[in-house]
Amino acid sequence: MFSFQYCLSGHPTLPCNVLKFKSTTIMLDCGLDMTSTLNFLPLPLVQSPRLSKLPGWVLKDGSTFLDKELKECSGHVFVDSVPEFCLPETELLDLSTVDVILISNYHCMMALPYITEYTGFTGTVYATEPTVQIGRLLMEELVNSIERVPKAQSASMWKNKEVQRLLPAPLKDAVEVSMWRKCYTMPEVNAALSKIQLVGYSQKIELFGAVQVTPLSSGYALGSSNWIIQSHYEKVSYVSGSSLLTTHPQPMDQASLKNSDVLILTGLTQIPTANPDGMVGEFCSNLAMTVRNGGNVLVPCYPSGVIYDLLECLYQYIDSAGLSNVPFYFISPVANSSLEFSQIFAEWLCHNKQTKVYLPEPPFPHAELIQTNKLKHYPSIHGDFSNDFKQPCVVFTGHPSLRFGDVVHFMELWGKSSLNTVIFTEPDFSYLDALAPYQPLAMKCVYCPIDTRLNFIQVSKLLKEVQPLHVVCPEQYTQPPPTQSHRTDLMIDCQPPPMSYRRAEVLTLPYKRRYEKIEIMPDLADSLVPSEIKPGISLATVSAVLHTKDNKHVLQVQYNGEGRRISLHGLSCHLGPQLFSRGNPSDNSFPTRAESLLAASSWHVQGRNCTWSEWDAYKSPHSLSLAVCLAKIKGEARLCAKRGHKSGCCLPQPVRQEQRQGLGVEGQRGRMTQIIRPVKGLPS
Repeated sequence: MFSFQYCLSGHPTLPCNVLKFKSTTIMLDCGLDMTSTLNFLPLPLVQSPRLSKLPGWVLKDGSTFLDKELKECSGHVFVDSVPEFCLPETELLDLSTVDVILISNYHCMMALPYITEYTGFTGTVYATEPTVQIGRLLMEELVNSIERVPKAQSASMWKNKEVQRLLPAPLKDAVEVSMWRKCYTMPEVNAALSKIQLVGYSQKIELFGAVQVTPLSSGYALGSSNWIIQSHYEKVSYVSGSSLLTTHPQPMDQASLKNSDVLILTGLTQIPTANPDGMVGEFCSNLAMTVRNGGNVLVPCYPSGVIYDLLECLYQYIDSAGLSNVPFYFISPVANSSLEFSQIFAEWLCHNKQTKVYLPEPPFPHAELIQTNKLKHYPSIHGDFSNDFKQPCVVFTGHPSLRFGDVVHFMELWGKSSLNTVIFTEPDFSYLDALAPYQPLAMKCVYCPIDTRLNFIQVSKLLKEVQPLHVVCPEQYTQPPPTQSHRTDLMIDCQPPPMSYRRAEVLTLPYKRRYEKIEIMPDLADSLVPSEIKPGISLATVSAVLHTKDNKHVLQVQYNGEGRRISLHGLSCHLGPQLFSRGNPSDNSFPTRAESLLAASSWHVQGRNCTWSEWDAYKSPHSLSLAVCLAKIKGEARLCAKRGHKSGCCLPQPVRQEQRQGLGVEGQRGRMTQIIRPVKGLPS
């Protein structure tokens, strides 16, 4: 049986794949593509005269039927509606058939409520505790940021295919706009998270007895995981969002990825030419320069992840740069929870930070920044923040898309002054597209994307070390970036060449199941008499019943109602020999004689659980003497003795060389056909 991979997402770092492997259906991540929000106008916390005065977009022929839905700003066209997100494919296969969902990190679970609450999914989701808790924070911030700025109108006319082709880019080129959906609600988030079962690194989870899955540390974020999916004879490794850099999470487990039949590779760095250490240095220097000149710094960010590393770098940099008196503000509905969670997940941190817990010291230095009032956190710009706000300052807030959240307010507030700077550190969004609805903009913009995930050089080295038989990856990784077509080093290079996929494709994975493990019970094993056929190799004939339950197969001895072992060899039942000792099998009276013999319990072993196969008695009369209560006359008469129990297995016995020569093709085929049901109504 082959295995299949259904590719539901076109975003290489926000994957959603479904693997059909050994009768189980496994979803690998459910990332939510939020780049679709860049096509929408921002949601300001207070009324924005600038945004409300934007003109409606008019078609070249003067048609104005879209001017209520589409607004124009500095040559760009935006949808004036609540931002919508591009969901994974939901029609490529029936998602209600998915058995389990494996989550690799908190960025790759943002579409979970759409999957669990709208597709009929009834399975289990597996993820580590930090992934679940921080994922909850990201979802809560997302829902809060959108729900607190209700939008009166909803735009849908522009999604019509006939209308969309008339629109300017990028709306004209937007992919799968019919799959775009508004944000979920907190009840849906809670319902989705209730389906998650927590797991730890290297914990082995059995799926229906057929497959075993194991999470491994990926080194990218708190609790981030790669997954091993294996049976007794096949192994698939799923690598998503991994890092070899020494930051705050546990280091990546590479050794467990070895000897994989297939390695599915996703979540590589989105900025392969940028060095994370260099970007951090540039971030600090630009921040210091702006503050010294009397300006404010805005850092659009997620409430977890890179912000921990940035705060740690600033902790070491503040005093030497003369920034001791500059306030740092972290504004998010989940800011307090995020900072606290980072300090309590000690077992998921790298060794250096784990040791601090036993000193005792907080693993992250931002605890000291909070104690000294250098870092203050607030749920929103209202309330206490309004009273404490001082300038110049540094503000960390979301959302990195600049379409919703408190960041929209600061962009409107500080965008008119060239003293201020916005520094982009998250690589998920094009900073030029993010800034488009704020143009013309006077404030300085600095792009310092910090992406610690694997680059192509590191991937090449990793693949040489773990040596998978086959590599499967998004098509974006098999060719240079469109803007750097000459950079052939910015693609995966391995032998054999990787199999690539794109959204809405189905791949047949390049291996086939060939073996299945069967357990032999001890009493059956004790009865085997191996015969050595050549030095080091022995064979034994096995007569047993095969029991299958929960994808586990067991060969065991069959016993009768009196507790006696039943031999499945044909010679234990004397009906077969007697059939042929009383006449020619081609004689018309043969069925009658056979039926009378079947009724004679003296010829049939009492307590015997008889079974039958199809045998060609006409061409192979001698072979029938090895069968169990069986006769087939010219393909028409099928007779069997049955004692009221369900039939067991009858394993074909070896055919001697002299018999094989006299059988012919049909006779040999008949010897090996499968067992079929016993004939009812015959006496035992």
